[in-house]
Amino acid sequence: MSDDKQSPSRRRLIKSLVFVPMGVGAAGALHGGLQTAGAAATAAPEGKPNPYTPTFFNADEWRFLNAAVDRLIPHDEHGPGAIELGVPEFIDRHMKTPYAHGSIWYMSGPWLDAPPEFGYQGKLPLCDILRVGMKNFDNHCAQQFNGKKFADLDKGQQEAMLKEAEGNKLKFPDISGKIFFANLLAETRNGYFADPGHGGNKGMGSWKMIGYPGMRADYLDWVEVRDRAYPIPPVDLAGNRG
Repeated sequence: MSDDKQSPSRRRLIKSLVFVPMGVGAAGALHGGLQTAGAAATAAPEGKPNPYTPTFFNADEWRFLNAAVDRLIPHDEHGPGAIELGVPEFIDRHMKTPYAHGSIWYMSGPWLDAPPEFGYQGKLPLCDILRVGMKNFDNHCAQQFNGKKFADLDKGQQEAMLKEAEGNKLKFPDISGKIFFANLLAETRNGYFADPGHGGNKGMGSWKMIGYPGMRADYLDWVEVRDRAYPIPPVDLAGNRG
């Protein structure tokens, strides 16, 4: 419904997105990954985070999370980044849900390295996939960069490390780097495009960027329109208007 004058990284992000509400499996959003986000990010200042104190992640994990999501969806001239839209808050809040703790997953063995089409077959629930992955990632960075953790690296180094994880080139002792990256990317996407009531997408910023009407009751007249942006601001589940 909006025009397609987006950077290649954002077009790829949006086209590969699967909308996943809170409490629903995130596996469907594990397609695509980090490509050219960093190049676009240099064209505009970084977004500013909203005040939030994490209750799930510790200080080191919180630093990692903020640095990582800032590289996955950076602020650029086309729209807001993950930091300013509150994606870390969304992920921290999501990690405390029954879904993230595996309450609705089958968590008994056997645990196998199964083909992707069979879905995740490991023993870690989502909250531990992220927590264990962050620890392994930081330890790997410390070995490669003279004791520096991921958040201490410059942005180019951070992007290079994330691309290696996406390509399954990082070998961690406790978890697959690719599985960790896929789940981190999915959570970042979910927080960026979810209803603001879940902590992310502050001010419906991502919806405004792509011309998504949100929860408006009727916009059928605009479904097939491709040459003009949707002219009315979005509405969230609470009835707030963007």
